[in-house]
Amino acid sequence: MKKIGVILLTAALLLSACGKATTTEHSAHSENKEQEHFGHDSGESTDKEGIQAVFKLSTDPIQANQETEMTIQILDKDGKSVDDFDLNHEKKMHLILVSQDLSYYKHIHPTYQGKGLFTIRTALPAGGNYKLFADFKPSGQAQIVKSHVVKAGGEAAPAIALQPDSKLTAAVNGIEISLAADHLMAGMDLNLTYTFKDAATKAPITNLQPYLGAVGHVVILDEKADLYLHVHPVDEKSSGPEAKFKTSFPKSGIYKIWGEFQRDGQVITVPFVVKVP
Repeated sequence: MKKIGVILLTAALLLSACGKATTTEHSAHSENKEQEHFGHDSGESTDKEGIQAVFKLSTDPIQANQETEMTIQILDKDGKSVDDFDLNHEKKMHLILVSQDLSYYKHIHPTYQGKGLFTIRTALPAGGNYKLFADFKPSGQAQIVKSHVVKAGGEAAPAIALQPDSKLTAAVNGIEISLAADHLMAGMDLNLTYTFKDAATKAPITNLQPYLGAVGHVVILDEKADLYLHVHPVDEKSSGPEAKFKTSFPKSGIYKIWGEFQRDGQVITVPFVVKVP
């Protein structure tokens, strides 16, 4: 059986250890108090193996609703570029962007330009602080997660309080999606099971399409975006009506869970908020 991987991430030092489980899961934890409250960081972080990630913006500060180029340069302990990366679910890097209140979420894939340099052009929807999580795997090394905070100028959107959902069911694109956890408790392995039905007829949906090489992906953040988990399904080849993920919440608290799936060529993202005892 595979083991769940954990990466402990600080603003200046990232302690990493990652393995594989029945799912593949990567998590990150920031112990820097300024980071925890979405304060601006240096744009550079290093782990115990000496891997550095240098984040840069084409304009800093950036303005809301204006497309900006972001670059992420991956360097080794000697400051030389890390050139080779393994594909992880069809991509060399997954980049997750979230707003401070976690109401905004975006999963994008920077383009690898060679010599350790990844680039992406994107726009942020409103003024305020955002956190980026770069998830990648240098060839022959463990999975690594690096985070960075950026601030967008412009009018901020009203903050949305993060409240646990009373019912873990939502309708998206004509699909009724439900989430069930077999035992929601911190520090314990548990199953997260998504069930898919036609929203009108309640008939089971069995024609989900592979998204990034699997039936779905799940990203989980705690309410401060301090703890990050990226979870892959137990059965990657499932097409519904269920998609099961195995994970573990590191500590008690409120978490937001984004499930990502695909049907009829459309990517479906469904968020739920849970309280973990």
